[in-house]
Amino acid sequence: MVRAYIGIGANLGDARATLEAAVHALAELPGVRLRAVSPLYVTRPVGVTDQPDFHNAVVAVDVPAGPDPATGAMDLLVLLKGLERGFGRQERFRWGPRELDLDLLVFGRARLRVERAPAARSDDPAKGAVQWLQVPHASAAQRLFVLAPLADLAPGLVPPGWGATTATLRDRQEVAEGPDAIRRAGAWDARRGGWVAAG
Repeated sequence: MVRAYIGIGANLGDARATLEAAVHALAELPGVRLRAVSPLYVTRPVGVTDQPDFHNAVVAVDVPAGPDPATGAMDLLVLLKGLERGFGRQERFRWGPRELDLDLLVFGRARLRVERAPAARSDDPAKGAVQWLQVPHASAAQRLFVLAPLADLAPGLVPPGWGATTATLRDRQEVAEGPDAIRRAGAWDARRGGWVAAG
């Protein structure tokens, strides 16, 4: 088994309820063991700002390693893309609104850049015919909406190629993006299976 971290986000409909349902759906995937769920954050959109705020969190799971890291990561990404489609994900445009967004952030100690299998590709036409699975996620180290919840789960984690802990990178990005970029909106209650109001 390999520890993987998955970023989850949504900003359409009842985003909080969608993300709670997505956590439960992730836990029910074959071979997946849910280990931890971060607090819920509300964040300003990145790239395209004329849209609702996003709800974001990170989930830690143990998943089958596969015969090699590339195969294991790709198998997981295929499952994630299937969940997105099952939740009604519609491809619109880059950085646009999302019914559900699932990003494979970290896959054990693997550092990969491999062409995506057809079932793991995005339907976004702007991404072209050839798409890449990059692990750790290509831009996660510069995104506060990823770093804040990831640092809550694994503050001392140094993903391959990042050169600093998630907590250090979160602190730097908080300074860069400013105090209004993100706010904590709830803490995960494992008994209830959802987020409760932030204390």
